Amino acid sequence: MRRKAFTLVELLVVIAIIALLASLLLPVLSRTKSQGKQAACLSNLHQFGFALQMYANDNAGDLVANLPANLSGHSWVQGNLQIPDQATNTAGLQQGLLYPYVNQPAVYWCPADPSQTDGRPRVRSYSMNSWLGSRYMITYSGSTAYRTFLRENELAPVGPAKIWAMMDEHEASIDDGWFLVTMDDSQPFASYPGTRHQRGYVWNFADGHAEKAGLRDPDTALTPGSKTTSIKNSDWIRLKQATTVR
Repeated sequence: MRRKAFTLVELLVVIAIIALLASLLLPVLSRTKSQGKQAACLSNLHQFGFALQMYANDNAGDLVANLPANLSGHSWVQGNLQIPDQATNTAGLQQGLLYPYVNQPAVYWCPADPSQTDGRPRVRSYSMNSWLGSRYMITYSGSTAYRTFLRENELAPVGPAKIWAMMDEHEASIDDGWFLVTMDDSQPFASYPGTRHQRGYVWNFADGHAEKAGLRDPDTALTPGSKTTSIKNSDWIRLKQATTVR
């Protein structure tokens, strides 16, 4: 029995259907992949939230030290990602005060972080609120009216669920583990939140919970190279409101 072959038109119709299905499925797959990376980033910051609490429990209520790179002393993490031999070296993680509590280097890196140095992925994607872990911001210009937090009991009157602790920082601005927020509006977005989770970032809070924050203001710049300067920017205001209080 002779089998009937497909005609050219029928083959073209099949190809068109396959192409249509692919065009419908690819965005879904891409969105699913992106959501998976966001979930992993949230998991990382949940782990850091628990680590911050465990550190305080083991150290009589003291919060882990958080210092800018220009100051000497141990901090929650060491290393400056703007220095090539430190950007891809896990030694800075292992020397940090939180490493005994978070001792898997992969947890320090957001899977959606595309940044590389010399063709190798950087080892860290997160930074810590500059108002937690030291009194340095008291001496920062224009900042004396706001509180710094060295101990858990200093957070209690404010509400630890209202103060962010660690954040997914933009790959173009991340350097040390210290995320600068200038409450006097002298440098809006001096350190810049990440934008790799559907134009948003993940952060955790002093009570241990973590969540995503989307950048909602259309005037918010996407890169630190063109930083937003308006002090009325709603994303900047939200960041300040969760950073510290008077």
